[in-house]
Amino acid sequence: MPLIRETILTTIDRAGAVHIAPLGIIEENGHWIVAPFRPSQTLDNLRAVPHAVASHVDDVRIFAGCLTGRRDWPVVATGGPVPRLRAALAHWELAVEGITEHAERPRFRTRLVRAVSHAPASGFNRAQAAVIELAILASRLDFLPRDKVARETAYLAIAAEKTAGPREQEAWDWLMEKLRAFYGGDP
Repeated sequence: MPLIRETILTTIDRAGAVHIAPLGIIEENGHWIVAPFRPSQTLDNLRAVPHAVASHVDDVRIFAGCLTGRRDWPVVATGGPVPRLRAALAHWELAVEGITEHAERPRFRTRLVRAVSHAPASGFNRAQAAVIELAILASRLDFLPRDKVARETAYLAIAAEKTAGPREQEAWDWLMEKLRAFYGGDP
């Protein structure tokens, strides 16, 4: 089973416009695979400018925000072509070394150019993990069965209700609004 790191990926287009997206990157033989779904701005940007930055954050509102139309998170320069999130506890600068085409999810094999730590990581609580899992579900509503989404949401809600702080609760609420809008009510 592959190791997947849930990150916030920044990419840029040829004009330098920044795109921010939550994306799990896959460890494979010393490389990190970025496999965005087709169509996506991340995919277009990686083809135009073959670099990305994986920001590691503990503010799960960024994951939830990107999936609910809240993409205006501050970025700062890295010294490379692509900026990182200002909120990053650490970031990895990635350069594309090869592409394996695929009808649904092309795979960009990247090399880690530089890894930088910015702040100590204090660990995750269960609500943060639940928000990230709910964000993954929310990103796949078009093809996941509604009953699966309902079951998993109900289970994740237990951790959110027991351990969420204000940021996690806000992120959870944003994602639940998205689910209700998609289904026309609770999932």
